[in-house]
Amino acid sequence: MKVTIIGSGYVGLVTGACLADLGNDVFSLDLDPRKIDILNSGGVPIYEPGLAELIARNRAAGRLQYSSDIAASVAHGEVQFIAVGTPSGEDGSADLQYVLAAARNIGRHMKGFKIVVDKSTVPVGTAGKVAAAIQDELANRGLGQSEAAFSVVSNPEFLKEGAAVEDFMRPDRIVIGCDSDATGEQAKAAMRKLYSPFNRNHERTLYMDVRSAEFTKYAANAMLATRISFMNELANLADRVGADIEHVRLGIGSDPRIGYSFLYAGTGYGGSCFPKDVQALMRTAEENGQGLKVLHAVEAVNEQQKRVLVDKIVRRLGEDLSGRTFGIWGLAFKPNTDDMREAPSRVVIAELLQLGASVRVYDPVSMKEARHALEADLGPAMSKVHFCDAQMDALKGADALVIVTEWKAFRSPDFDAIKTALKEQLIFDGRNLFEPEAMRDAAIEYQAIGRNSLPA
Repeated sequence: MKVTIIGSGYVGLVTGACLADLGNDVFSLDLDPRKIDILNSGGVPIYEPGLAELIARNRAAGRLQYSSDIAASVAHGEVQFIAVGTPSGEDGSADLQYVLAAARNIGRHMKGFKIVVDKSTVPVGTAGKVAAAIQDELANRGLGQSEAAFSVVSNPEFLKEGAAVEDFMRPDRIVIGCDSDATGEQAKAAMRKLYSPFNRNHERTLYMDVRSAEFTKYAANAMLATRISFMNELANLADRVGADIEHVRLGIGSDPRIGYSFLYAGTGYGGSCFPKDVQALMRTAEENGQGLKVLHAVEAVNEQQKRVLVDKIVRRLGEDLSGRTFGIWGLAFKPNTDDMREAPSRVVIAELLQLGASVRVYDPVSMKEARHALEADLGPAMSKVHFCDAQMDALKGADALVIVTEWKAFRSPDFDAIKTALKEQLIFDGRNLFEPEAMRDAAIEYQAIGRNSLPA
């Protein structure tokens, strides 16, 4: 099938490359010439495991092209995926300006039937706004539905950063929201054909109305965010009563009604999805006269959790950290990505610097993105941030090690080398990478999240 992907960001790049790998002819549009230049020169503007190889293979096969030509992109695909950003507005609502701009461009250039697929995460009711924007442009051209028919479909993505290619190629479900009229049935048939390779063993596609599909995406992310904040609150209580949250996690996760996923305590969630989507769902509720008390608590707990590591450091070393240096392992909001959006490391570093400390930082992938993010956050205080080329370099002359992101490379370090490098044998672990008993055997003071820390 001929498919157009509008937007070459995280979702658009993964969607386009994966659909091309299934044999489709994919045209990826982006209006940022810098991105198109990078892609056409063989680069990839984001880090995602396996994505660069996937793009290279399908570009070489002639199934994937990148361009800023709007008219050509609309002419190319019967199916037009809108995969542009929907950043949070000041009030927490999703900003739809890029989605609606893409819709208007389709309306300005389309000839013949088009299936317009909302792949971006959008609030309930967005499909109607997209349809209205397209219809307005068709009316400006003097065209009626018989001359340029279209159908708007909701097909939300469920991709985890760091495992997005795998998630797309082996989905646990595919959600498609279509209208029930004639054009909606035509769109449903085309989407069934497009996703047929994923349904050969068993049906993974869930068909529903458009509004329910839009709602499903927000509900899924809100539930996952809730599990994270719930476990973080329990971990903080476990610290106070002397319980081990890892044992608790295993005890409750073994119940099949609960399961183990997203039950890890840590320094809170970040990234481009959970914070934004929780806020957008709360805003939708407010606009419809309903408050979502649980999600307000989820968000509040998460913001507080990003400061838990610094609170532990202050309780151990005092509020005046002048002259102290901390080695930071992990900057990206999660492993296997370079995404620094809403990353807990940004809060940890900013607060340490505000208390007078300096930091030496290392991340296996996100050093470039981290530098940009921290420059925006810190301004002149960036002089107290030293970027290191290796994880052990971050510990040279440091008073303590602070772990913020759970990269695999951090899981089995040389503890003797860590003790030699640090001024004090002290680790503050925001991701519970090590066993407290092993740390005691190694003669390292170990402060984790919810792992037998009684109050002083």
